[in-house]
Amino acid sequence: MENSDLPLSVESPDNVPREVRVAGLRNTIETLEIADRVAHNGYLITSSELADLMDVNASAVTSRGDNWVWRNWVVSRVRREGNQILWQLERVD
Repeated sequence: MENSDLPLSVESPDNVPREVRVAGLRNTIETLEIADRVAHNGYLITSSELADLMDVNASAVTSRGDNWVWRNWVVSRVRREGNQILWQLERVD
């Protein structure tokens, strides 16, 4: 008997072609390099820019509080300019 609540097909990582997995890894590395550049240069970024970098909703960024860790960076809420919250990334190793 078939369960109608289950998706018709579920891709396991083993079923995804290598080229697709490598392309995903390249995208991840590009994202991490951008985060490193932002941190290294001391750039401040908005909540929406940080959310784009992290691939989450902006509300997921602002609800985390003033200081938290994302991957290799401490993310700190620095200040508000108008209706924008500005964040700073600091690399931790």
